[in-house]
Amino acid sequence: MGKQSKLLFEQAKKYIPGGVNSPVRAGKSVGIDPPFIAEAQGALIRDVDGIEYIDYVGSWGPMILGHAHPQVVAAIKERTARGTSYGAPTELEVRMAEMIVDMVPSIEMVRMVNSGTEATMSAIRLARGYTGRKKIVKFDGCYHGHADSLLVSAGSGVATLGIPGSPGVPEDLARHTISLPFNEIQAVDQAFDKYGPEIACIIVEPIPGNMGVVIPDKSFLKRLREVTGQYGALLIFDEVISGFRVAPGGAQEIYGVLPDLTCLGKIIGGGLPVGAYGGRKEIMLRMAPEGEIYQAGTLSGNPLAMAAGLATLNILRQGDLYPELEEKGNTLFSGLEAAARDAGVRVVVNRIGSMGTLFFTDKPVSDFATAKVSSEKLFKIYYNTMLEQGIYLAPSPFEATFISAAHTREMIEKTIESASIAFRGMLNCDTLAS
Repeated sequence: MGKQSKLLFEQAKKYIPGGVNSPVRAGKSVGIDPPFIAEAQGALIRDVDGIEYIDYVGSWGPMILGHAHPQVVAAIKERTARGTSYGAPTELEVRMAEMIVDMVPSIEMVRMVNSGTEATMSAIRLARGYTGRKKIVKFDGCYHGHADSLLVSAGSGVATLGIPGSPGVPEDLARHTISLPFNEIQAVDQAFDKYGPEIACIIVEPIPGNMGVVIPDKSFLKRLREVTGQYGALLIFDEVISGFRVAPGGAQEIYGVLPDLTCLGKIIGGGLPVGAYGGRKEIMLRMAPEGEIYQAGTLSGNPLAMAAGLATLNILRQGDLYPELEEKGNTLFSGLEAAARDAGVRVVVNRIGSMGTLFFTDKPVSDFATAKVSSEKLFKIYYNTMLEQGIYLAPSPFEATFISAAHTREMIEKTIESASIAFRGMLNCDTLAS
């Protein structure tokens, strides 16, 4: 870490817990102090010491077009001159709602919020109010934000920091959450056999990205749709990451399984804070002021976020970028896999479109238990070597690597070359022999 970043981190720790406003950013699991970012353009970011990196974090997913895309920047500038927040309805909210309903197969009505956490907690409240039930089903390693009920066996930063849940979550709330292994149909059937009439909903990342990327078995998603319908529970897809990332209509477009409710975020804000939840009209009309289930937000539908999101979705809805992103994703991850094989390092690559994860294991990764087998020691070597060579990755083995439209072939080739150096540096590591 450069001198200025180090100085800023020491100052930050005096005023901010851990020196960061989101725990994984601190870099504890990879043994670094974080670089502080000053600016970004396209697929490149630059820290306060002037060190430039090829960015595969992309603000944890939203920057699918790249940083500071001209059309997105222009949209934000134009709106900023007219005020940044009104706390009142705007035409932009209507256009965003129309766009989401048009692009996402299962959504008939949608409400904007300010984060993915707000989206998931609101969708669960709606599911509980709609069904009159308390219990929810989630899956080990799927992270749905930091609302109390959802921190049970969560992925993302909870997994990275080795926190089994979280102090501050009342036991009475936690006991209403049933957490099951992802991709295991039998476990789902057993839970519904036992608790079916008490279950309000299943919430799931249809393509998990918070235990690393895990590919769903299509029959698993199909069974979730069947069992919730059978017992009168709702199926909620958390597409905060996969929405508009893997296809214009998200994972539900790819797998042909339509949930009752969908949670969105990240890309729909074009890099600004945003979230949304939507679904069938009859369910959504239970929300106040039409119905009796309450949820509100002062900054919901913020005009800057709506403008940035609309500029982004207007480009994505054309569909031209997805074949390009698929090609780039295949080039990067097949190249990483080949480089590891040439160096004698055992890896498993899980990828769909422009998001993927490199696991340091030789066993298939299909759930949280198999993801945790991946060697954290080797990942730490990999991360630090890549950072030294100007490749910026998420500082956690349980996150996705994101490719944007701004990544060039030259950048991808440099990334593969850097990975080759990292893999060769592992040859003397004891973990390879284990």
